[in-house]
Formats: sequence, C-alpha cells, structure tokens
Amino acid sequence: MLAYEWTFGSVLWAMVVFFFWFMLIWIFIGVFADLFRRNDLTGWAKAGWLLLIFIVPFIGILIYMIARPKMTEQDKEMIAAAQEREQMKQQAMMQV
Repeated sequence: MLAYEWTFGSVLWAMVVFFFWFMLIWIFIGVFADLFRRNDLTGWAKAGWLLLIFIVPFIGILIYMIARPKMTEQDKEMIAAAQEREQMKQQAMMQV
C-alpha cells in the first residue's frame, strides 16, 4: 500500500491498532514480571498462570489481575524503598 492510498481514517485506525497492540504487550510484560517476582506462589502455580495467559490471553490477564492479592509485604517493602530513594534524591538536589 502506497502512502497516497492512505486516508485520514485509515491512518487514525492504524494508530489506534498500534496503540492497543503496544498496550497489550506492555501488560504481558508487567504481568510476567509480577508473576515471577511473587514469592507466595509455587513453581507449578506460576506455570499454571503462564499457561492460562498464553492459551486465553485477555481473559487470563483479567483473571490474574482480579485474583492477585492487592499488596504483599514484598510490594510494601519495594514501595518504601522507592520512596526512600526519592527522598534521598530530593535531599541531594537541595544540597547542590
């Protein structure tokens, strides 16, 4: 397809499709990272979640996001460490 054959609507539609594909890939990466970061699941449970997500991607991700515990101790520690790093950055900026 040549550039002069594209209409404004087709360019807009292509941008929307690209955005949703990019968003889907980003959600996959986020769910995989969260899944492998969790210490409360066994290896078989992680494998089960991965299998579900690969077989039925949209429904699998929705089920995982709904079924996942809201905040684990590890998540709280990560948030506290990130806030502490941010405070240290701000203090360093104030000293300069």
